[in-house]
Amino acid sequence: MSQLVFLHGPGAGACADAFHYQVKHFPNSVAPTLPGHLEGRPCPDVARYTEWVRGWLWAQGLKGELVLVGYTLGASIALQYGLDYPDEVKGLVLMTVAARPKTRAPGAYEMRLRAAEDPKAYEEWLAYQRHAMKLVEPGLRERLMERHRQVGPLSQCHDLKTIDAFDVRDRLATLKPKLLLLRGLDDPTNPPEYEKEIHDAVPGSRYVKLAGAGHFPPTEIPDTVNALIEEFVAAC
Repeated sequence: MSQLVFLHGPGAGACADAFHYQVKHFPNSVAPTLPGHLEGRPCPDVARYTEWVRGWLWAQGLKGELVLVGYTLGASIALQYGLDYPDEVKGLVLMTVAARPKTRAPGAYEMRLRAAEDPKAYEEWLAYQRHAMKLVEPGLRERLMERHRQVGPLSQCHDLKTIDAFDVRDRLATLKPKLLLLRGLDDPTNPPEYEKEIHDAVPGSRYVKLAGAGHFPPTEIPDTVNALIEEFVAAC
């Protein structure tokens, strides 16, 4: 039987709470909070995060039949896991992901660094997080905003740099687990269509564009995403 594993990124609360709807809907699923998010020290790169996740899963006896679901950093980790340990992974559901360094607006790192030092910049950073989650139900959005306050802007800056150093383009054609790519059509950050690049490089992958979703589809349109995950798991 497939084991669902949800992997978060630096947005939408920067912890496992981003998958509130999924953990509730899929009772046997797991959603670890990555080190450096709420507690502990961050890992230096995606490969090391992947090894941490694998160790966390193995410690709970979860060693195979995995379906990894992630957005941004979590999606990078899931993709690395599927490439490195294909015998343990049945499928990947990836959102807001790139297989190469992302292009960001000027000052993306500096904004987070200033927020750690200057109260005014900190409030601007919080306002940016709230805007990025404008499609999230207000109650959950405020819960995730509180998580952002706890995790802080330096963790997010580290995560962005980690994502932007990730590059597995030369390995994509060798990916063995089944792959479903999701993209929110109403993402306020309007990123390039990185998901299509992955879809074009991975034979047999599926690419779905989602109306009414932005940067964090699991928190924005959970019923639609959960149905797609159910369909994908059944196909696996």
